[in-house]
Amino acid sequence: MNDTLVIVVVGALALVVGFVVAWLIAQRVGDKSIRAANEKAEQIVAAAEKDGQMRKKEKLLEAKEEFLKVKTAEEKALDSQRKQIETDQRALDDKIANVQKQGDFVASREQEVTNREKNLSTREKGIEIRETELESIISQQNDKLQKIAGMTTDDAKKQLMDNMLEHAKREAAGRIKEIREQAEAEAEKEAKEIILRSIYRCAAEHTMETTVSVVSLPNEDMKGRIIGREGRNIRAFETATGVDVIVDDTPEAVILSAYDPVRREVARMALDKLVTDGRIHPTRIEEVVTKSAKEMDVRVREAGEQASFELAIHGLHNDTVRMLGKLNYRTSYGQNVLAHSKEVAMLCGLMAAELGLDAAMAKRCGLLHDIGKAIDRQTEGTHTQIGAEFLRRCNEHEYVVNAAEAHHDDVPKVSPYVDIVQAADAVSGARPGARREPLEAYIKRLQQLEELADSFKGVNKAFAIQAGREIRVIVEHDKIDDLATEILAGDIAQKIEAEMQYPGQIKVTVIRETRATEFAK
Repeated sequence: MNDTLVIVVVGALALVVGFVVAWLIAQRVGDKSIRAANEKAEQIVAAAEKDGQMRKKEKLLEAKEEFLKVKTAEEKALDSQRKQIETDQRALDDKIANVQKQGDFVASREQEVTNREKNLSTREKGIEIRETELESIISQQNDKLQKIAGMTTDDAKKQLMDNMLEHAKREAAGRIKEIREQAEAEAEKEAKEIILRSIYRCAAEHTMETTVSVVSLPNEDMKGRIIGREGRNIRAFETATGVDVIVDDTPEAVILSAYDPVRREVARMALDKLVTDGRIHPTRIEEVVTKSAKEMDVRVREAGEQASFELAIHGLHNDTVRMLGKLNYRTSYGQNVLAHSKEVAMLCGLMAAELGLDAAMAKRCGLLHDIGKAIDRQTEGTHTQIGAEFLRRCNEHEYVVNAAEAHHDDVPKVSPYVDIVQAADAVSGARPGARREPLEAYIKRLQQLEELADSFKGVNKAFAIQAGREIRVIVEHDKIDDLATEILAGDIAQKIEAEMQYPGQIKVTVIRETRATEFAK
């Protein structure tokens, strides 16, 4: 019993001790686990903090990069705007400077006009005073003449009127000379610069044409085939084309003759096709001529379109484009009219730009000023009248119509573009090599020019020089004084304009000199 109790007590004690020991061990293990967990938690927190710091830095870097990109883009945009503003400011400054320059120019012109008006007013007053003096002198001379010579009042008036007229002419010549010299001194330099700059920037080819075209043949036998049996082929060809076919001794060639260059070109094209094809008979001739005429229409339109394209002139009527193309086959004094018109248009545009006028309008006026030459063989009238009527029907601008009608001074001018067209027309037609004429007509024109100058009183001898572009007139010094030379030069120029036809312009130079000769013995 006691042993059992002891065993039970011992067992209980053992259990208690085991429980205590187990509790102690569990407590120690739990503390270790807690410490380990705490350490791990601290490590995780530290890692998280470190990772957060890294992420924070990355985000900051990304934000900074984005900020730099936006800042760079904004700076570029600001630089571009700043440059644009600077460019606009410079353009504005240039425009302001140009406006100020033009204002100064206009002010100087106005001052010149005012000064001239004052001078003219002063001269008018002087003339009035002189007229009063002349009336007094005339009255006194009337009295003296009637008393001394016994002349009637009518005779005295006639003589005095003659004296006064001569005196007035001399006075007017002197005044004209002064005004002309003053105007030339002011305008000559600027005009020369404008025209020289325009000529320098515009160069055209020298072109020449005749009224015949030569068609080459592969052999002499082809001439017989062109003529045909009893001449039926050549008659059919001439009837279809309106062109004369000349078959002569020229080796391996025939000549096509016609004043209408378009018809002549159609005939040349048709004959080339017939010769190449070899089938020459009346039916075939009609077919080929009709086909060549259609091809010619296409070429004419293309030539007109090319001319307007080269000069950047738009909005032309279809009929106007076609007539421009026809000018490519028309010549004036050997100069191709379309090439001349394009050259005049370019010169007009350059001159108008130099003068501050509308260059596009000036070019249009220059290109169409001779449009009537494409039609003048089909209707009556001068090429200026015909061209003006044609342009009116095509609804062209008033300035363009007036340039075509007034560039030979047939009608009054309504715009400054006519003067520009006249100057460009003279430059284009008068330049060396631009035009030619037959030798007989050239010699006859020079002779007529010299004879016309010789017909004036006091002229000793006249010489046409520079291919008839200038005439020098030598006068007798004891019959014509210096002022009379001015009057004579104007009279000769007016008579040349009224009685002669010539390309460009003719310069009239009157020379007066006194020579004294002695011999030493």
